[in-house]
Amino acid sequence: MLKGVLVNDKVIAKGKEIKEFFEKSWYGELKQDILELDLIEAAFLMERGRLEIELRGKKLSLKDIFNIGSELKENFVVKFLVYKDLRTRGLPVRIGASGVDFFVYERGAKPNKHSGIKWLVFAYSENNACSLDELERTAKLGKNIRAKVVWAIVDGDNDITYYIVDMKKEL
Repeated sequence: MLKGVLVNDKVIAKGKEIKEFFEKSWYGELKQDILELDLIEAAFLMERGRLEIELRGKKLSLKDIFNIGSELKENFVVKFLVYKDLRTRGLPVRIGASGVDFFVYERGAKPNKHSGIKWLVFAYSENNACSLDELERTAKLGKNIRAKVVWAIVDGDNDITYYIVDMKKEL
């Protein structure tokens, strides 16, 4: 089991096993001799019994991580549920950037062995409003990097429905 320390909005793990853990399961970012995990990844690994997290010498519970994550990140629970669902389906999922919640790769992809991002996933609650401009922005982003855009909508029962967002050519 990995042991990590909460530092701001990341969990930092050290030890000889982190390189193998990263290469095998592709969680977090490996930076020299430390593994830096996003809180969503950390919560998932805690739930699976693969990670313990401390803050100032005190062991944190999964509930603690959810409380901290909800304070620090907008829609933390919604994003966690989508991340968990994608990982449970066996997909390599990376925490996104530039407004994208998650980058998803082909099944079986590894840190140095992949053919690029397959899906850009945006996680939303069914209670969030969406503008046409936002739909267009995400569709253009996917087109620019040749990845499918997927909107993951989490309903009140925590069920997730996935929608592919695409642009149609004008006639």
